[in-house]
Amino acid sequence: MAKLSVNVDHIATVRQARLINEPDPVTAAALAELAGCQGIIVHLREDRRHIQDRDVEVLRKTITTKLNLEMAAVPEMVDIARRIRPDMSCLVPEKRQELTTEGGLDVAGNYKPIAEAVQRLQEAGIAVSLFVDADHDQIKASRDTGAEYIEIHTGHYADAKTLKEEDLRFDEIVKGIDYAVSRGLKVNVGHGLNYRNTQRLVPIKDIQEYSIGHSIIARAMLVGLDRAVREMLAIIHG
Repeated sequence: MAKLSVNVDHIATVRQARLINEPDPVTAAALAELAGCQGIIVHLREDRRHIQDRDVEVLRKTITTKLNLEMAAVPEMVDIARRIRPDMSCLVPEKRQELTTEGGLDVAGNYKPIAEAVQRLQEAGIAVSLFVDADHDQIKASRDTGAEYIEIHTGHYADAKTLKEEDLRFDEIVKGIDYAVSRGLKVNVGHGLNYRNTQRLVPIKDIQEYSIGHSIIARAMLVGLDRAVREMLAIIHG
């Protein structure tokens, strides 16, 4: 059965809007775990726009499921991860001007530094996932780095403007997952998934985990975090 990991970055976004100490993403993570999610995700960005170093440190001490630290494949972040020891690190592309992650890593075009980051993280006992588009060349390069997982970027599927485009993007995801599994990779999916478009992915049995943040946090503002997490779990688990 696929798992749900909840990204609590945007709890921190609200906090940082006022530069105070509430709402606390650590508290949100605890509530999400109590609601039944199987993991917590945070993205420690270079510009620290939402999640702060303190958050990751406290989460490492309090998470009872799995802590997945999203991060750029740069020496600063690798050093932080090696010190804090999350259960998993997901290497993602990062640009200062972007509102959110815009696409997958170019593993093939930046193979050496990414492979070095993968190796250094694994030496510290951290499982590694690479956030990539459903592209065979990127998936093959990801496997060549030695990473155990990929997370397929579902943003293009989620942002589709027509049913025809959605069908096309969905087919790309299915083929990408099939190819990744054939290469011995475990597959997670995430980005832009919500209470509607996630349903179409559920029959794909090779998905290990759904990484979902914004839509859960947005719904939590209206119905509460416990209910928002449970409703997403009900979709994923059928």
